Amino acid sequence: MVVKDSFTFSELEQWLNERRVTEIECLVPDLTGVARGKILPREKFTEDRGMRLPEAIVAIGVTGEFPEEGPYYDVITPTDRDMHLKPDPATVRIVPWAVDPTAQVIHDCFDRDGKLIPYAPRSVLRRVCELFDAEGWSPVVAPELEFYLIERSTDPNMPLRPPKGRSGRSETSRQAYSIDAVNEFDPLFEDIYDYCEKMELNVDTLIHEVGAGQMEINFFHDHPLGLADEVFFFKRTIRETALRHEMYATFMAKPMANEPGSAMHVHQSVVEKASGRNIFSNEDGSPSPEFYWYIGGLQRYIPAAMALFAPYVNSYRRLARSMSAPINIQWGTDNRTVGIRSPVAVPAARRIENRVIGADANPYVALAATLACGYLGIKNRIDPSPECKGDAYLGEYQLPRSLGEALAKLKDEPDLHAALGQEFITVYTEVKEIEHEEFMKVISPWEREHLLLHV
Repeated sequence: MVVKDSFTFSELEQWLNERRVTEIECLVPDLTGVARGKILPREKFTEDRGMRLPEAIVAIGVTGEFPEEGPYYDVITPTDRDMHLKPDPATVRIVPWAVDPTAQVIHDCFDRDGKLIPYAPRSVLRRVCELFDAEGWSPVVAPELEFYLIERSTDPNMPLRPPKGRSGRSETSRQAYSIDAVNEFDPLFEDIYDYCEKMELNVDTLIHEVGAGQMEINFFHDHPLGLADEVFFFKRTIRETALRHEMYATFMAKPMANEPGSAMHVHQSVVEKASGRNIFSNEDGSPSPEFYWYIGGLQRYIPAAMALFAPYVNSYRRLARSMSAPINIQWGTDNRTVGIRSPVAVPAARRIENRVIGADANPYVALAATLACGYLGIKNRIDPSPECKGDAYLGEYQLPRSLGEALAKLKDEPDLHAALGQEFITVYTEVKEIEHEEFMKVISPWEREHLLLHV
């Protein structure tokens, strides 16, 4: 039974009955992309069709800390009041690894007056999609998500290593697109595909990426909200499956010092609802003005949106000249050295690929931000720079080099505030400031090695 956008509560009940579900995992993605929520007995879920949680639960950082004061509390009341969670029936999925028949359902967050909580990640993506709806457009996206398989390690002070495959050996060299390297982990990937099939996730291609133990999974193109849900479910599935095979799966942007980082490349286009026409192409098949304006919007706003695409201090280690990740906002056709790539495609499938986004980004936030950048480009008719037809790595850095710099740029960009919502920007930047301050308290091995006796 395929889950449809128009899935109703009665159809949801039928779906649960057919699978004899006894428990429901009621999930809410927080700012980090962590699944928050409660596990309810089937009867309780059916009776209430929702639950309550403190409204700050979706607005905490990766360390679990809250700001103690400041603008954060201009948005979130210090009285710690409840938000009301309502299930989205279209998101129901089975939990394939559960012992008892268990379903998982993503919920939307509302205040007591029935309005969407504006800083909840799913609400932000809904807000941006509504901007396109108002123009008679439908955005289409297709994420490509990279991740690493790594050996289990419980000591955070020890460097990470690739896991052992069927041969009993770990990878020690780059194995880009190697079939044999993927086959080393056949038992793991057989379970992953089995779980994805049971969860009705529309995953497409699996490849081995450049790094040792680095993989990539591609998703079929679809509406942004549904695909953000799928990425959210997929990350959870990969981590769980890896644990069952005595290894970890990580979506850290840069987990190993000498290996490339992991990205979430997002292909994006815009379709006119009335006609189904891709607005990036003219009737004669040539690129339309909207195509170029969308690129211009990405170039104009990506630097200010970097804290949304690269949300942690670790994220900026990936964006280096020698690590297969973009360092600027140049654009080009079939050019993987640029930050904004236009793949070769027929006019109906003309699209733009944002290669800046890290695998560690919250999928709801990242998709909302990249679509907002392109939308603003079209609305403001922003022309792009000339196409880069050479090696973009020979150019200058055009992206923020640290989380602190990125947050400053985001705070100073009113157009993104208007598109994404001022409440969200306030909560997000305040939480990220706390994370950055926590990181700055940590003294790294590099500092002890090179500064202890030399300065």
